[in-house]
Amino acid sequence: MIADANKTELPDDQRIVITGIGLTAPNGNSLSEFRESLLNGKSGVQDYEIRYFGKTFAGVCDFDERKHQTRKDRRRGTRAASAGIYCANEAVIDSGIDWENTDKSRVGIYVGVTEHGNVETENEVFEIKGFDYDTQYWSHHHNPRTVANNPAGEVALNMGIIGPHYTIGAACAAGNAGMIQGAQMLRLHECDLAIAGGVSESIHTFGIFAGFNSQGALARNGDPEKASCPFDVNRQGIVVAEGGCLYTLERFSDAKSRGANIIGELAGYAMNTDATDFVLPNPDRQAACVRLALGKAGISADQIDIVSTHATGTESGDIQECAGLRQVFGDCESTYINNTKSFIGHSMGAAGAIELAGNLSSFKDGVVHATINVDEVDPLCQLPGLVVNEPREVGKVDYILNNSFGMLGINSVVIIKKI
Repeated sequence: MIADANKTELPDDQRIVITGIGLTAPNGNSLSEFRESLLNGKSGVQDYEIRYFGKTFAGVCDFDERKHQTRKDRRRGTRAASAGIYCANEAVIDSGIDWENTDKSRVGIYVGVTEHGNVETENEVFEIKGFDYDTQYWSHHHNPRTVANNPAGEVALNMGIIGPHYTIGAACAAGNAGMIQGAQMLRLHECDLAIAGGVSESIHTFGIFAGFNSQGALARNGDPEKASCPFDVNRQGIVVAEGGCLYTLERFSDAKSRGANIIGELAGYAMNTDATDFVLPNPDRQAACVRLALGKAGISADQIDIVSTHATGTESGDIQECAGLRQVFGDCESTYINNTKSFIGHSMGAAGAIELAGNLSSFKDGVVHATINVDEVDPLCQLPGLVVNEPREVGKVDYILNNSFGMLGINSVVIIKKI
């Protein structure tokens, strides 16, 4: 991959930057806490039991739902939206923007989700069974809880935002997709501030555990903290996790004019589709998505310092992604590769956004966090620059590339540049 020599620098009002981060992950409820866990090898996976399925593992968050939300609103709303409300408010605080005097009609909310509504539907079917399926006991909150725009809509209600809001259904590529949508809307001047990323409440639905288990793709045995082990020859499969990460995105011109602390610039991004299988990834299409993002950023593969992988701990998924990465980064001696799901499990629609956040601190500290729980790398997952078990000090980090892929062959890639 050769950098585009003809690529011209974008004007400041077309450059999109990150100015705030709000997150909740199974091992941290702020970027600093999350980063500390990643550098110290602290897992957020624990024993878990869910109705109809039984004992398993999960990445469980413990953020304060009442910090930015009333008890009444939480009771009538959803867990995914509660995570979104927490993350959105924390991101705005982190951005330092004058929220009280911000024109809320110029704020957009773009939240990626894998699925939404399953938790509420399962719970309500279970509860109505106890009343002999008498529909007078069906919750009148069901419809607003289960509409697809719920997580973004609840954020809008909570924060008084009257600009555009919607969710982006993009399977497990959704965290990146939310950021990409936010960037595009800013470039079109449809909003002046985008709250964008992804959320997930997946651990609260037994169906997702049963579904992965029926595919032979669910990790269920051994020590929960070691259950998520992408790239390891003895990996078992996916550990389901919940979580959320939302960013404040702004045009560089606006961020610069208000003296914002700029965390990084969205230098390139891409989305494409495999169109080859319901669940089996296509390494050629994943590699094509990476190359497309590099082309949009106007850089070559060897300029990427960190590749944050999607790898979920399934045998075929890890191998396919590594094959795709090998096509692009096989000769890149100074590109380091890591994985965050080994710490927290797979947070589905939030995964891409959370995993990117875990790497952004590398711009400041020059450290690449490891992939933990790797006793023996699968020979088919061997990659140059793979960082396992211990963080690696690399000194300087200028570009981070974040992979995030999902079922039905949806691929997303985001590249963040240090400013």
